[in-house]
Amino acid sequence: MKTIFGLSNLKEKFKDTIVMIGVFDGMHRGHRYLIERAVRAARALHKKTVAITFDPHPKGQPYLISLAHRLKVIAELGVSACLVIRFSQQFAKSPPESFIRDTLVKFFHPLYVFVGDNFRFGYRAQGDVALLKRLGKLLGFQVRPVRELGAGRKKISSQRIRSLIRAGSLKKAEELLGRRVSVLGTVIKGESRGRILGYRTANIDPHHEVLPKPGVYAVKVLYNEKEYNGICNIGRRPTFNSQEEPLNIEVHLFNFRKDIYAEDMEIKFIRKLRDEKKFPSPSFLSIQLKEDSRNALRLLNLKRVG
Repeated sequence: MKTIFGLSNLKEKFKDTIVMIGVFDGMHRGHRYLIERAVRAARALHKKTVAITFDPHPKGQPYLISLAHRLKVIAELGVSACLVIRFSQQFAKSPPESFIRDTLVKFFHPLYVFVGDNFRFGYRAQGDVALLKRLGKLLGFQVRPVRELGAGRKKISSQRIRSLIRAGSLKKAEELLGRRVSVLGTVIKGESRGRILGYRTANIDPHHEVLPKPGVYAVKVLYNEKEYNGICNIGRRPTFNSQEEPLNIEVHLFNFRKDIYAEDMEIKFIRKLRDEKKFPSPSFLSIQLKEDSRNALRLLNLKRVG
């Protein structure tokens, strides 16, 4: 997928595209449904798809997943190109007609535009689907509003999923996401305590994403387009620290020996194994890590630890 960061970098003009517009901040089932519909329409017409999204969040809300993670999932759904518009105070003051004429039509010449049925845009959110349809008739494109999906009596929303993850309700969050709860992060140097305990770990700097509750989890990790199995600890390492410190994320991968500092990986949470706890000594923690690994291996259907 070709990614364009900022309107100032929008040099190429596309023609006869299928466009989808949204923040897509959680890439949950509702977002995926909208994008998948647009991609199917484009394939039927043999046209390119373009996603237009925004960063930071127009409403100032924290993202469920980071921009890099969002772009990764959008690309996996088969989108041809994505424009990331910086949502600044200046952009927020743009009349809705200006965005449609000067960006959408000028650069992408859409045949169809897919948006959520509650889509709002332009200065003080004055633009809506009705206005978008009127402009479409004048400027030569059709609008395909997509109704929000629901789960139970509530609509699927990033805010709802965010609350579920923080509360530890991973299974319910997965149902609304349509995928595993996961975190994208960069491997950073740690204190090498895992290696001393006999469990080499990758310390992760998350890309500003919502994290599950502290504890030890069985996980699958996507690195360099290959999936690995392992265990992940989210916590403050109370066995080693007498004072509270920021949350740490450490991952031990089975059958893995590479040093991958400064590289990215996606951690997919399968199931929580236990809460984090303080052990009398590192040796007791090492014994518990062996038990955690055995439990994770049984859960992930593996036969041995690498």
